[in-house]
Amino acid sequence: MQWAGDAVGLAGMTDFDSFAEIERDGWADAGTAAAYARDFAQAAAQCVPKFVELAKVGPGDRALDLCCGHGVVAKGLVETGAVVTGVDFSPAMLEVARATVPGAGFEAGDAMALTLADASFDAVTIGFGVPHIPYPDKAFAEARRVLKNGGRIVYSVWKAPEPGDAFAIVFEAIKAHGDPDVQLPAAPGTHDYAEAERAQKALHKAGFADVALTDVGSYWEVSDPGAPFDYFMNGTVRGGALLRPQSDKRKERIREAVAEKVARRPSKGGRWRVPVPAVLVSATAI
Repeated sequence: MQWAGDAVGLAGMTDFDSFAEIERDGWADAGTAAAYARDFAQAAAQCVPKFVELAKVGPGDRALDLCCGHGVVAKGLVETGAVVTGVDFSPAMLEVARATVPGAGFEAGDAMALTLADASFDAVTIGFGVPHIPYPDKAFAEARRVLKNGGRIVYSVWKAPEPGDAFAIVFEAIKAHGDPDVQLPAAPGTHDYAEAERAQKALHKAGFADVALTDVGSYWEVSDPGAPFDYFMNGTVRGGALLRPQSDKRKERIREAVAEKVARRPSKGGRWRVPVPAVLVSATAI
């Protein structure tokens, strides 16, 4: 069984077209989009203030929010007075974004092949979208193309799993209790571009300098210790592709294992804080 943290493709596998199809189909589902925005994105929202700080935009600046999802980063950028365009491949996500961030413009598009003009933006942000792009180097090149010289790119990625955080808890439970015949297609590793060396190499190649990594201690706060299982099954595509095909018995055991791990953490008022740490990578177009 492939763990979502595995860097599939690093040993020479480069055909991620099947993965791209699963991503497009999965994020087109309105239920998945809504569940992500309601639950999983609790942690993503905690990164927005740092996004705004690192993007260095203000009134009148033009910002492009790639893989904009439900618009959480776009909302933060709009609040600075920037003129914001959001682009995503998911009609379901765009519908949510348009309803929640009326101050931005949103359009369907492919982060690897934008239809936007060269040197037309002061900043590009990508909020947790990089792991959903089959060929991230193409997206970084497109981001550089549409940025003005001196413009900023900022993207976020969930950090590689460590004991006790959400990714480790859920995917260790899947490995221990899931059906090994349930597999994901070859895909970029979920956490690949949280690695400093990989991030620096990719961004330098695309035409960026001054690459910096900033950690954010994001988390979920849950009243049900089994909730992280639900968040991954209902509000993600990779997690859902591993969890939804499991038998009811296996799902029950996986969820129980997740709940057992979360319940060992200190609680306050019947609520548990589950770490979902992130890293924000920023750089300047040269």
